[in-house]
Amino acid sequence: MRLGRLTILACSLSLAASAASAAPATTSGSVALALAGVVAPYSPLPDAEKKAVAAFFNGGGNVSYAKPITVTADKVVCRASNVDITSRSCELTFGGRSHTVKGREANAIFATIALAGVPGDGAAGTIYEALSKLSCTLDPAVIEDKAGGGANCNFEPGN
Repeated sequence: MRLGRLTILACSLSLAASAASAAPATTSGSVALALAGVVAPYSPLPDAEKKAVAAFFNGGGNVSYAKPITVTADKVVCRASNVDITSRSCELTFGGRSHTVKGREANAIFATIALAGVPGDGAAGTIYEALSKLSCTLDPAVIEDKAGGGANCNFEPGN
């Protein structure tokens, strides 16, 4: 009887942990701008919006784009090997389209997801960083004020 209760408790804790890891999360300010900045180049945004996001992320002022910009991704899954230390990649999914990034660019996305507070995961020689339902909103007018605002992201940690 006692073993059955322990099994039920263990299963309950496991379910609670997986539900907590999928809970929606938010970030704002410089981390949100960085997250939008590393995802935007691969997204289906119009070129003018991609250029504006890149200019903000690169520290440029006086960006001539005035409308709010929304950077979205259905899923971002990054992998780095701790066995083959040269192996790192990210798969970004936008609607029905996926884009794979490797090397330095993948490392930047991986590190930015971790900076946003997404807990890593690992198995069999691979370390994962993943999020889903990413939606970052950038307000150029507020960003131009240089008071720390104008960038907000919502997402679900994990995939």
